[in-house]
Amino acid sequence: MSTLDTGLTFIRNASQRVSRANGWMGNAFKSWMPTGLYARALLIMIVPMVILQTVVAFVFMERHWNTVTRRLSAAVVQDIASLIDVYKAFPQDKDRAQLRRIGQRLQLVVDFLPVGDMPQPGPKPFFSLLDQTLSVQLGRQIGRPFWIDTVGKSNLVEIRIQLDDAVMRVFAQRSAAYASNSEIFIFWMLGTSSILLIVAVLFLRNQIRPILRLAEAAESFGKGREVPNFRARGAREVRQAAQAFIQMKARVERSIEQRTAMLAGVSHDLRTILTRFKLELALIGDSPEVDGMRKDVDEMAGMLEAYLAFARGDSGEIAQPTDMTMALEELRSDAERHGHTATVSFHGLPVVTVKPASFKRCIANLVSNAARHANTVAITGHRDHRYLTVTVDDDGPGIPANMREEVFKPFLRLDDARNQDEGGTGLGLAIARDIARSHGGDITLSDSPMGGLRAAVRVPV
Repeated sequence: MSTLDTGLTFIRNASQRVSRANGWMGNAFKSWMPTGLYARALLIMIVPMVILQTVVAFVFMERHWNTVTRRLSAAVVQDIASLIDVYKAFPQDKDRAQLRRIGQRLQLVVDFLPVGDMPQPGPKPFFSLLDQTLSVQLGRQIGRPFWIDTVGKSNLVEIRIQLDDAVMRVFAQRSAAYASNSEIFIFWMLGTSSILLIVAVLFLRNQIRPILRLAEAAESFGKGREVPNFRARGAREVRQAAQAFIQMKARVERSIEQRTAMLAGVSHDLRTILTRFKLELALIGDSPEVDGMRKDVDEMAGMLEAYLAFARGDSGEIAQPTDMTMALEELRSDAERHGHTATVSFHGLPVVTVKPASFKRCIANLVSNAARHANTVAITGHRDHRYLTVTVDDDGPGIPANMREEVFKPFLRLDDARNQDEGGTGLGLAIARDIARSHGGDITLSDSPMGGLRAAVRVPV
């Protein structure tokens, strides 16, 4: 392998590692980020504000306060140095009264201690700007052994300097050597940030509310429920989205109304013709041929009703709170009345908002389909905070796994499968799925613990 190939392999491996690391960091960052638009919008406003104020506070502290504190400390040390010069130049001032008066004019309390009253240097505080600045200025301007105490909670700073024959102790005002207005600065910074944050929260809440209303309206419409008093509100983009939803909803409803009106006309025409057939057959009299024709006419009438029911769906019915326990019990009674063994159980809050007649018909199609090819049918309902799930289990022959989606197609009839129905149209499962999807849910088929087929209807509540 040449050097070029080795280099390309190394670069390729390195790029793959960088790509994996980037993907891992991206996934970790996404897991930390909030998922709601309201929280993300607040985060977009808060993070730059915090970063900006942090930078401003750091620059102000580092530049302004350091400079002011350094100059104030230098001025205090200069006054102390001047007092030391006076102490050396005027030895005739035995009791140092004149020196103390000069110190008082400089707002310093001066005292002299014996040579042995020089404490041992203690540990320096890590974050004390005053301690660091005073230490630098004392070493630079005086150049003698010193001891300072800036940690105390009093308003005074104690400084001791080793002289030739004494220890000079000076008490200075802390405010004279240190810029102590940090509390005011932090108060104003936090106060203005809180006001800006409150304004942002109120503003964003008003901007997010139309989006939430649009989401609720879309969800209600997807569940087949009415959307009362919904209109476009909020910012221009949100109004455009809401207006598009209103127009889409109107087009869908208009399409359904047109289809229903067309089917009503077709139904009227076809029923008129079938009625004529029945009258003509009644006038002909009884014979084996007439009986067969009557049977064909009845079958055509049944097929027509099934086609119209499939095409009409559940249009026109209004969703309302429905007791699912009672609805499932009625289905169990109907199955037992036709000679089948059926059981019902329900878990959770039974009242669910659905279109009662159409949803009952959806479950009834599944129950009748199961009872037609099985001895025992078990109906189970479960409702949680998000979904209503109704399962219909049986002990029949079932449907092959590769055909479980095909059986939902309209007019499909399996020769050897469970939905074979003499005189049927192959629309039972198609109608059931159409009703479930009009409620925002779906129907799935799987193996049943009873050995047959399980049909599960799952709709949001």
